[in-house]
Amino acid sequence: MIPFSCGGCGQPVFFDNTACGCCGALLGYLPAERRMGAFDPAAAGEARWQRLGRKRLRGHRPCANRAKGVCNWMLEPGETLTLCRSCRLSTVIPDLGVEGHVQRWAAIEAAKRRLLFTLMELGLAPEPKRGSDDAQGLEFHLLGAPPQGPPVITGHVGGIVTINIDEADDVHREATRVAFGEPVRTLLGHLRHEVGHYLHYRWIKGDAEERFRAVFGDDRVDYGVALARYHAEGPPADWNEHFVSAYASAHPWEDWAETCAHMLLVIDAVQTAAAWGLRLDGPAASTRPPRATAQASIDRVVLDHWLPVARFVNAMNRSLGLADAYPFLMPDAVLQKMATVQALLAEAAAATAEAATAPVAPAAS
Repeated sequence: MIPFSCGGCGQPVFFDNTACGCCGALLGYLPAERRMGAFDPAAAGEARWQRLGRKRLRGHRPCANRAKGVCNWMLEPGETLTLCRSCRLSTVIPDLGVEGHVQRWAAIEAAKRRLLFTLMELGLAPEPKRGSDDAQGLEFHLLGAPPQGPPVITGHVGGIVTINIDEADDVHREATRVAFGEPVRTLLGHLRHEVGHYLHYRWIKGDAEERFRAVFGDDRVDYGVALARYHAEGPPADWNEHFVSAYASAHPWEDWAETCAHMLLVIDAVQTAAAWGLRLDGPAASTRPPRATAQASIDRVVLDHWLPVARFVNAMNRSLGLADAYPFLMPDAVLQKMATVQALLAEAAAATAEAATAPVAPAAS
């Protein structure tokens, strides 16, 4: 995550802030500009807010979910919709009349906005589905299980990511982590993993599919059978020499999703370290332009920038009496898989950019 500052007074602010603690300006993130806009506090309640700065422009509107305490993104002056580009992806939200649901919904949306920031950096910002037959768009169903109903299973199918909102409850998530023997389990990690499935579904086709199989294995192996075998027998004894996590060994699709999620984690973490000027066992990442992390070879990013930072964070956690924040190994096989994910997604981003700039053919007369 890159650093942000208040557009009114220039003080440092964070990605989720809604107001500046120094000058009192209202804050709203502007996705098109990758910056935090500052707005006149008197604009609250108006349809269009007056932006502070040299020109004091009026025209940006807050996402409608801001009024619910859930979002801090803004809509551009020309946009006619009521929800921002992040909230528009959530087509199903939990029953807000149930105690705790608003807070869990807000936590999921906050994690989703951070993920979208990274995807935008990579040139892979998803668009909402335009209908049930849209095979390219993405939508989120954020569900709470009814008291007497079946459980909600987090997962991805056909561009629809379903999230059990209980994952936003710290107690539930930690109990599940222990039950499954996972080293870490985070809400943001869930979103990265499921969107990793979506990116595979959306982009890994044709030649990319064959290149995927050469590295991750044949995904035509029955998924249900493979998953049942994993849950019954566990991972192979040498899984940590070939996979980023034990679950990645279950099936090539899970290997991709876990590896993709890990790559997104590394890109975000290294960018954050650079933004704070953290210098360790290598050239300072902070001397690079903000987008360079996403463009640099991921194996060099991991070895030169991320692992030194991760070792420091783990050492600091131990000093505080906490578990390691990053309990993962980085064998060569995992680095190769991360490089494959990076290469295939870079090609997908290039295809997206090319499609966006392609001239529109005139309609036949």
